[in-house]
Amino acid sequence: LAEATKLRRNPTFDFVVVDEAQDVSIPQLKFLAAVGGDRPNALFFAGDLGQRIFQYPFSWLSIGVDIRGRSRSLKINYRTSHQIRSHADRLLGNSVTDVDGIQEDRKGTISVFNGPIPVLHVAKSEEDEAAYVANWIRRLDGLSPHDICLIVRSDAQLARCQLVAKELSFPTRILSENSEPQVGHLSVCTMHYAKGLEFRAVVVMACDDEVIPLQERIETVSDDSDLDEVYNTERHLLYVACTRARDFLLVTSSGDPSEFLDDLRSR
Repeated sequence: LAEATKLRRNPTFDFVVVDEAQDVSIPQLKFLAAVGGDRPNALFFAGDLGQRIFQYPFSWLSIGVDIRGRSRSLKINYRTSHQIRSHADRLLGNSVTDVDGIQEDRKGTISVFNGPIPVLHVAKSEEDEAAYVANWIRRLDGLSPHDICLIVRSDAQLARCQLVAKELSFPTRILSENSEPQVGHLSVCTMHYAKGLEFRAVVVMACDDEVIPLQERIETVSDDSDLDEVYNTERHLLYVACTRARDFLLVTSSGDPSEFLDDLRSR
């Protein structure tokens, strides 16, 4: 498709605006580069390197898309409270850099509203975790079930969310490619499906050792660079999950907690 687009006499589109650009794949970027051609302002990308969870990093420059000296970071956050944003940012550090050396400065960002400080809780067992989460949700005044989402690393932990729903007697909606949040239902999903969603209250459950970062991924790596990338993407997953919350955030584990929770704690 990219090669066919290059052969067209006239541009397919005058301008292209791409959101969630951090997750663009190599074939997609080749097509976009072909659409843009040699026109300097034909493409506009908006993205967040901190939310890159679907694509292995690659060089945009090698494909013909050069954003060096032409990018800037937006500093005002309208969606997430100052307290949630500042805690979640600790997972990523002060800056994130891509393969071409483009650095995304995360310092100086501000949120336009305040909220409660996020809560971290390490439970003794999965049953204790579910009870704690249920009690925390009961104390959220004025929220309906559809204002709340329970998020876990993968399908293997979804049963722990069902324990909470059973304690609360809430109908649940498991989110996927084919299902969206439903009024009157408590939303439940994995971190990947949480991307792009927003809820007034979020509980990121099952943040256990060997769950995030996922031990299965760590065991497949063959060199240090691959291991670094696994840790980075796992951090980004937790960052995405935490920043789905607008007002209230609870992060829990059962037994030994993930090493990432140390970064989320207050300093």
